Amino acid sequence: MSTPPNTPPPGGRPPYPPYPPNQQPPYTGDPRNYWRYQRDQQRQAWRAQREMYRYQRRALRRSSITGPILLIAIGVLALLLVTGRLAADSFWTWYYHWWPILLVALGVAALAEWFFDSRSGNPVLRSSGGSVGLVIFLLILAAIAGGRIHNWAPFVWNNNSDDDFFSAFSGPQHTRDMEPVTATVPAGVTLQVQIQDPRGDVQIATGDSNQISVISHATVYGGNDSDADKLFASHHPRITVSGSSATILVDPADNLRSNLTITLPRSASVNVNTAHGDLSVTGLAGNVEATVSHGDFQAASIGGSVHEHLVGKGGSVSAHQITGDVSADGLGDDVTLSDITGQVRLSGDFTGDIHLERVAQPIHFHSTRTDLSLDGGLPGDLSMDLDSLHATQTLGQLHLVTRAKDIELNQVFGPTDITDSDGTVSLSLAGDYPAQVKNNKGDIEISLPPGFNFQVSGQTHNGDIVSDFPLTISGDQNKTVTGSIGKGGPQITLMTDNADLHLSKGPSAPPRPTISSVPAVPHPPAAPATPNAPRLRLPHGQSADSATQ
Repeated sequence: MSTPPNTPPPGGRPPYPPYPPNQQPPYTGDPRNYWRYQRDQQRQAWRAQREMYRYQRRALRRSSITGPILLIAIGVLALLLVTGRLAADSFWTWYYHWWPILLVALGVAALAEWFFDSRSGNPVLRSSGGSVGLVIFLLILAAIAGGRIHNWAPFVWNNNSDDDFFSAFSGPQHTRDMEPVTATVPAGVTLQVQIQDPRGDVQIATGDSNQISVISHATVYGGNDSDADKLFASHHPRITVSGSSATILVDPADNLRSNLTITLPRSASVNVNTAHGDLSVTGLAGNVEATVSHGDFQAASIGGSVHEHLVGKGGSVSAHQITGDVSADGLGDDVTLSDITGQVRLSGDFTGDIHLERVAQPIHFHSTRTDLSLDGGLPGDLSMDLDSLHATQTLGQLHLVTRAKDIELNQVFGPTDITDSDGTVSLSLAGDYPAQVKNNKGDIEISLPPGFNFQVSGQTHNGDIVSDFPLTISGDQNKTVTGSIGKGGPQITLMTDNADLHLSKGPSAPPRPTISSVPAVPHPPAAPATPNAPRLRLPHGQSADSATQ
């Protein structure tokens, strides 16, 4: 009896012809190994499916634009930081406060990619691993910025002698108090002095004679004693006097630091250039012109004007009892000024606190975030940091444009114009002066003294209006306040959005203050003139006055 076609053979044998098309030839081996044949065929089919799936994913995959954008941004920031166009302190402070905005930007970029992919009509696959890596990278940078501000600041931000830190690893340190270098100035000459010290602190004081004296406390990093002796011998400060001009110069050397104590005639004016070190000037009757890089600047009891230019990683600026004008520009940290007879001009970005007291002439401040001008002087004080501004007793017209600051102005004697956002503005007038306050997403609180006449006009959107005066308040979502206080007088204009307006009765206006004249320049003691004078570097936080007394 013949077997019907396509009948499976006994014992699990493969079928005989006819076979379906595109199929492998029938198994002709040992029937006992047929299960291995089936296993190999299944593995080959699974590998083929896996490769096909990978090929399809590669064909549908698209790269994200967030990676190249972030790489370009990091490169631009690095270039600005290296070239000194952007202050590192300012950048880290900004990043610490605003880094979540970058997360929002990444989310917007991802949403835009999804939108364009969905409109293309072709399925697209994008990997999320890169986005996760970017988020982790931003979180790490935020932690670094927070640690730099709160924990490392005493070691990083206030350590201006960063070259010493790295030089300490180059070998042993050799120190020596060099022999004093002196020069005689012609009698009756008002001296103009140029000072250049590429690496080291410079302290300038005055003496009774017509001599210039320079004492150097030098440090050599690395090498043996013989090499250090040769370097010490070849790097004495040099003094050159020609008529009414003098030059004090220290030749640059990579592994040499020279801290100078300089004594000058009281009538001298100086122009100082330091690259890595602090500068202190006390008691001069002339002008002070200074260019400081990676160091603090202090001036006290100066009979002329003081101008300071901060280069690179600028430090703090301190000036007290200055008869002339005071100006500072560049990138710096803290600024402290008091008892200034002339004008004050500050231009640049300062990452620390700014404090002014008793300034007799106009004040001008300009930064990338704040513009402030006060044309009548400051009998009281003014303090400003990254988040707030406080002032008491201001004279003359005050103009202020800033953002994201809480502003508090008390005893304002003069017209006021304030523009702010994302902060509270509190203004207390000390007389019948006009005022205009514009604030976006921030409350306005204005206090008016009794017995004076004003004309009031104010408005807010999505906010409330509260007044201690009988004014007309109308509106629902958009509220307005209008009316006269007393018989009507100077105009008070208030405008805000998504915030409240408060008009309150303040205390009686105090008498208009006056600015007492700056005390006369004292006679400072002469600087030490012995060969073994110790290094005279001002401790952090100590004023130039206390250092020379």
